[in-house]
Amino acid sequence: MDEKLKEQNYVEELIEIIRSTKSNEELRDKLSDYHENDIADAFVRLDEEERKRLYPILGAEQVAEIFTYIDDPDLYLNELDLDKAARVISYMDSDDAVDVLDELDDSKQAQLVELLDEESSHDIKMIQSYEDDEIGSKMTTNFIVIKNDLTIRQAMRELIRQAGENDNILTVYVTDEAGKFYGAIDLKDLIIARENNALEDIISTSYPYLRDHEQISECIERMKDYAEDSIPVLDENDEILGVITSQDIVEVVDDEMGDDYAKLAGLTAEEDLQETLVESMKKRLPWLIILLVLGMGVSSVVGIFETVVAVIPIVMCFQSLILDMAGNVGTQSLAVTIRVLVDENLTSKQKRHLVGKEMRVGFMNGLFLGVLAFSFIGLYVWLLKNNPVSHAFIISGCVGLALMIAMVISSLVGTLIPMLFHKIKIDPAVASGPLITTINDLVAVVTYYGLVWLLLIDVLHFA
Repeated sequence: MDEKLKEQNYVEELIEIIRSTKSNEELRDKLSDYHENDIADAFVRLDEEERKRLYPILGAEQVAEIFTYIDDPDLYLNELDLDKAARVISYMDSDDAVDVLDELDDSKQAQLVELLDEESSHDIKMIQSYEDDEIGSKMTTNFIVIKNDLTIRQAMRELIRQAGENDNILTVYVTDEAGKFYGAIDLKDLIIARENNALEDIISTSYPYLRDHEQISECIERMKDYAEDSIPVLDENDEILGVITSQDIVEVVDDEMGDDYAKLAGLTAEEDLQETLVESMKKRLPWLIILLVLGMGVSSVVGIFETVVAVIPIVMCFQSLILDMAGNVGTQSLAVTIRVLVDENLTSKQKRHLVGKEMRVGFMNGLFLGVLAFSFIGLYVWLLKNNPVSHAFIISGCVGLALMIAMVISSLVGTLIPMLFHKIKIDPAVASGPLITTINDLVAVVTYYGLVWLLLIDVLHFA
């Protein structure tokens, strides 16, 4: 096998090529052999002078393509004068152009938009008009659209004409005589269609679509389920405004997962390295304040059981064990429930089944761990703490029973809380790990000390 195919070290190759003494024409020809993503990786490792030499060699169209693969393209856009920067932006897909412009200050953004051609300026302003959580903010205007009254030959000719400006050609969208969305054609079907076939025969009139003002979070599963290379975005009049491509869907899912991960960590939104101290504090403080209040509640409950600790001090040793296991089980149930609740078509019967299943899992795991706790804690209290064997195993039995009950209740809490949030139209991920853990701490403390009080002090009269 060729050594190049064994190890793809294209970035180092590209940097060496760019820094060579090749003529501009040779350099352009050599770079055309590489993917823009690899060029982008090499691009960020060059110094400013090297990049400025490269811009005119590559041309505005290829620079635009390279910028879509760079995390912070605005940093490099500032290396170009306004006219050249505007040309680069005009070659970008409208959604990518919006992302770049949003990173610039308002003054420079306004200057660049003014320099764009009318079509690019209109598309960018349209996408910027949507809220960040709406589908319209993620769409691109890079798509092919034809009329439903064309012949196969006319449709092919129209495809070729539009492909010069729009490269999302795998799906061709179709409108009716009124300009409303009619359906879609797979490019392969159009290519193999006979000239005497009717265009209607290859149009999928039940093709999926999204509405421009729909919430992204409510559309993710639909977009994933259809697994199309692109899905059209319609306005209230059923006219096509743009499309969501498969790459956009991947980015949307990634963003949504990032937000959910942030919420599970007890943040109000996802953070990044560029945020200021104040911005990070604003995202973290709301939940921390709530958790502080709940934590004080847990501490107050522990205070109620001071007499239990005074009579049998050794039970304090196992409090953290009960609390930790209850928190872990609750977080596991939370993760499973949030994943299941993504399916909006979940029936009441399926939800009840989920609750029952999580409680059964909690019970079986609790029973197994309770037996282990009974055995090992009994041996610990007997052999290392020099307590009578009966005394030791009665204490460990109480700990094991409390552990099992706490795990069952924690499984129930970890399932019901996200379900409740989902029912009242709040993102279930808001029922974050820290919140579940704090609630389960309260449950575990009451369960543990309540059982110790009831069984060891009231019933068995331990002193």
